[in-house]
Amino acid sequence: MILSEVLIRFFLVFVLSFIYGLNRQRSHKPVGFGTFILISVGACALAVIAVDMNLENSVGIIGAIVTGIGFLGAGALIKESDKVFGFTTAASIWFFAIFGLSIGLGEYLNAGIIYLMVWAVAIFDKYLEKNAIGSYRRKIVIQTKGLVPKEEITGVLVKHTTDFYLYSTLLNKKEKTSSFTYVIEGPKNKIEGLLKSFYSKNWCLSVRFD
Repeated sequence: MILSEVLIRFFLVFVLSFIYGLNRQRSHKPVGFGTFILISVGACALAVIAVDMNLENSVGIIGAIVTGIGFLGAGALIKESDKVFGFTTAASIWFFAIFGLSIGLGEYLNAGIIYLMVWAVAIFDKYLEKNAIGSYRRKIVIQTKGLVPKEEITGVLVKHTTDFYLYSTLLNKKEKTSSFTYVIEGPKNKIEGLLKSFYSKNWCLSVRFD
């Protein structure tokens, strides 16, 4: 394989995965642009090596890459209490490994279709989130004066969420304050109103999303 062809393949993978990864990072997703670039370029490099060396077992090498990336994607899953999330991130990691492989093998049409499909999913996902279709998950930390009854906090949460559970509690005896961390789910537009609702309470010292 000539040098110019190799450089073109690496350049395409780098630029396109950088654009998508940057979009994910700006959306404060757990996996940013660096991870997507490394996965895509690495997969592309192995595919180029397999093609350049005309390896007989190149299919086995490619299969091993996809399997290995699957384990990496599993590490992106986040388990909290009885809930697991991060599936979109894990799937994106696996998807971009295939994208890098496609470019590395010179399958530009397949790679282009894959890339457009990824963006279609990302754009539609933002549309659903913006229009409060489906669930939106965040962590909220509420600091209060003393030990506030649980009902006071859950009473506010019920009005703005569809589901929630207590993640952690911190009591500060010296300062006579308490801190409660909840994982909440619900329409984005309602969840965003939580900060104002909590802040209006006399017992609330501070409230923030993590």
